[in-house]
Amino acid sequence: MKSVILGVTGSIAAYKGADICSSLAKNDIDVHVIMTQGATKFIQPLTFQSLTRNKVYTDIFQEKDPSEVKHISLSQKASCFVVAPATANVIAKLAHGIADDMLSAVALVSSNIPRIIAPAMNTKMYENPITQENLEKLKRHDFIIIEPKTSRLACGVVGKGALANVNEIVEKILNEVNA
Repeated sequence: MKSVILGVTGSIAAYKGADICSSLAKNDIDVHVIMTQGATKFIQPLTFQSLTRNKVYTDIFQEKDPSEVKHISLSQKASCFVVAPATANVIAKLAHGIADDMLSAVALVSSNIPRIIAPAMNTKMYENPITQENLEKLKRHDFIIIEPKTSRLACGVVGKGALANVNEIVEKILNEVNA
C-alpha cells in the first residue's frame, strides 16, 4: 500500500485536509497526518485519526517507542510528502531548512520523495515578495507547488490565496504516488 504524509497547518482551510484524507483513503492510500499547533486550533486531531486510522502527530517529542525516531521513520515509509494547506509561516520554514516542529523536521528528511505544497493564506501574504521568493526557492529544490485559487477569503476580500480545489490536490498526489 502506498503511503502519504499529509501536513496540515494553521489555516482556516485546515478542515479541507479532512476531505483530502478521505479521498486518499478511498484510493487505498495510507495517510499519516502531521498537524502544526495552529492547525489544531481549527480542527481536532481526532478527525484525522478517525479518517486515517493512524496516529496523528502534533509534537516532534511524541516518541512512544525509543527504538524508532518517528520523524525519520515516517519519511522512510512514505511515497509522497504533502502540506495542504500550507501557511506563509510553514513555507518560510521549509524554504530555509528550519526544523523546529514535527512537520518541518519530516519535510527536511523527505528530500528523496515527491514533496507537494498547496498554499492557503491572505492575498497580501501570498503576494508578498518574501513569500514569493520562498516559493521559488522551494521550486528550485524540487517541491511541487499547487497554486492557490482566487476566491473570497476568510478576511472577506476576494483575491488569490484560497486553497486549490481538493480534487486538484488529490489528483496531483495520486499522480506523484503512482508515477
